Amino acid sequence: MRIVRFMDAGGRVCLGEAADDGQARLLTGDLLTGLERTDRIVSVARVLAPLTPTNIFCIGLNYREHAAESGAQTPTHPVVFMKPTTTLCHPGDPIRLPAVQHDNEVDYECELAVVIGRTARNVDESQALSHVLGYTCGNDVSARHWQAHGGGGQWIRGKGFDTFCPLGPVLVTADEIPDPQALRLRTVLNGTVMQDHTTGDMIFPVRQLISFLSQDTTLLPGTVIMTGTPQGVGFARKPPVWLRAGDQVVVEIDGIGRLANPVATAA
Repeated sequence: MRIVRFMDAGGRVCLGEAADDGQARLLTGDLLTGLERTDRIVSVARVLAPLTPTNIFCIGLNYREHAAESGAQTPTHPVVFMKPTTTLCHPGDPIRLPAVQHDNEVDYECELAVVIGRTARNVDESQALSHVLGYTCGNDVSARHWQAHGGGGQWIRGKGFDTFCPLGPVLVTADEIPDPQALRLRTVLNGTVMQDHTTGDMIFPVRQLISFLSQDTTLLPGTVIMTGTPQGVGFARKPPVWLRAGDQVVVEIDGIGRLANPVATAA
């Protein structure tokens, strides 16, 4: 199922089965406890992120070619950081360049985002994917100066500004994506393809990430795992390519959809 969370013409937040004509078949129930189809077709006034995350775990340097372009050694364990839930950004909403940014340093990172559907703790790799509700597109927006120099060696400051986690536009349930390591993903900036690769290049696949993160740590339903980005990020280009006000950045994942956000100055 392709689930869209949206506002209808009356401003109500709804869940529906997405259609291609700006409409959706209304769903009743709760995203995390169970949904049922209805016969009611409603117009989508505004698409929202598929959920408000419980937590947002992120994995750095999880693609071999991205680790190489970064000049980093291939990690032997997943590189884990977190984003505040206040980084959530809806499809179509602006990514805001923080007023405290340094030298136009804000970068894009297309990512496969995994949504946990049932509580996971001490999960074996063989059972890990059974805890996945579905998948969506994500953009791990990053302020590189703050990531490298402004966080005392930790990445959360450079990754944690408001609007730095666009998600959407739909949540594709796990039954429609039997192999999350066989997806093509790309970033398109102002019409130019900047990243184009497949999830098969992940160093730590989705099942291993879930198992690793769940060891003595409870992954609650609604937890989002950002699984890393492929090569082609802005900071690794010569000269570097930074996001600027007026840009349009798009994350596309085959089988999931197209997440588009404009870029704007700080509110």
